[in-house]
Amino acid sequence: MTARIDRLALDRALEALPGRFRGPGGVAGVVLDGEVITRRAWGYADLERGQPMTPATLIPICSVSKQFTCAVLLDLVGDPARLDARVAGFLPRLQGRMPLVADLCNMQSGLRDYWALTVLHGAHPEGRFRREDAGPLLARMRTTHFEPGSGYSYSNGNFRILSDLIEDHAGRPLADLYRDRIFARAGMETACLAADTGAGPHGVTGHEGNDGTGFFPAVNRIYWTGDAGIAASLDDMLAWERHIDATRGDEGGLYRRLSRPQTFRDGAPARYGFGLSHETVAGLAATGHGGALRGFRICRLHVPARRLSVVVMFNHEADAHEAARLLAQAALGEGEPPPPASLADSAWSGRYLDRENGLLLAVEAEGGWLGARYATSAERLRPGPDGIAASPLMTLRRDGDRIRVERPGENLRAEAFRVSGEAGAGLEGSYVSDETGGRLEVGQAGGALFGRFEGLLGRGPLHAIHPAGRDLFALSCQRSMDAPAPGEWTVQVRRNAAGGISGLVIGCWLARNIAYAKLA
Repeated sequence: MTARIDRLALDRALEALPGRFRGPGGVAGVVLDGEVITRRAWGYADLERGQPMTPATLIPICSVSKQFTCAVLLDLVGDPARLDARVAGFLPRLQGRMPLVADLCNMQSGLRDYWALTVLHGAHPEGRFRREDAGPLLARMRTTHFEPGSGYSYSNGNFRILSDLIEDHAGRPLADLYRDRIFARAGMETACLAADTGAGPHGVTGHEGNDGTGFFPAVNRIYWTGDAGIAASLDDMLAWERHIDATRGDEGGLYRRLSRPQTFRDGAPARYGFGLSHETVAGLAATGHGGALRGFRICRLHVPARRLSVVVMFNHEADAHEAARLLAQAALGEGEPPPPASLADSAWSGRYLDRENGLLLAVEAEGGWLGARYATSAERLRPGPDGIAASPLMTLRRDGDRIRVERPGENLRAEAFRVSGEAGAGLEGSYVSDETGGRLEVGQAGGALFGRFEGLLGRGPLHAIHPAGRDLFALSCQRSMDAPAPGEWTVQVRRNAAGGISGLVIGCWLARNIAYAKLA
């Protein structure tokens, strides 16, 4: 059966990974027709101790854990709707429609991401987030990004709620349920729940940094479960891929149920469901998920039409999703797409404000491509005719100083307008949010603006604030408790009838439109 893939191209792509995605160490493996056809480890699990990376090294798989949480839910409960009535207990202040359990599984709850909210609650990047901190933070939520079921927004809090729902229903720890209902059946012999990132897993260290700055140990002290928390080796993950293949013909098999396409309430197709992203690789449907913690990047992809699976795990912050795609594309005989034939129109370049979602869209012509930053990470779009540019996730249509944004798999359509003008003075002061119960102090030092958040988790570090346009600022947050960090928070100024600043609206992709009132 291996004639169905380009083995030579796959081997070359695998050999190129350490040089292309530079860092302390990594592992990668490929399953075809239910068998491991190649696996490789390189570098070191810990640079200080000189511990080699191996296929048996336990590594946090981060958000790849989400599919296993959903698998336990389906195996234990069956119909997720059986637990719908219990969701309200976690969200006592929430206004409007309450999310269903299926909305949590499909990232359609509209809830703001609780790791992004830790920034607004005064968390330090190296601070400790305890198990008992999640409940009070989630319970403060009053509003959602959209009515549950109508759109997509990535929220780790969905799966933290699922974790507690499952444990309450079963009367057993999630660690035991993972072990008995998933790991044992799939032959994942060393996989375990390691929810406290400050404790391990032993034998591996995540690294921040790059070739320019050097690599240094990442400090993690958070407790996460359901949304992440599983540690597994490459051999464990390849066993999971083999289990997927072995149960492919079982209509009631867990992965068949997890990977069924999902829709929004209006019937539009969704690109995410039950802890799995749906995408295409070499024109073929694929399912998978990435994972990130400070110092780690993970990705797995499964192409059912070719019975092909790829797993990549780094103990540094290179793009594991891109690495996994390159391996899958090489195996399927597809090379990297050619660059555009002509330079991108520089008229695209600039910042645009999507006022409805409270987000800045930054676009820059980069040779033949357009670079765009709107969601959690930068995207590269190929310009086309008539002011259109597209990537697998997003299409932009420019008409002068207006850009129409479409993200079909998220059921999102928005308009963003070019920003200009001076941001204005007078931002300094104290602000309080009814949504979070937290405060923001804005001050300046020698003309440079900084902001500091205070809330449930303490009094956080100072963040630089930069002008972005008239009554518009960007607050920089490149390091936080979770990874990737929120990046830039868009800060919109609200004024009263007299022209004075009455408040702010602050948001990032993961936590949008949070209102702050200025204190007198």
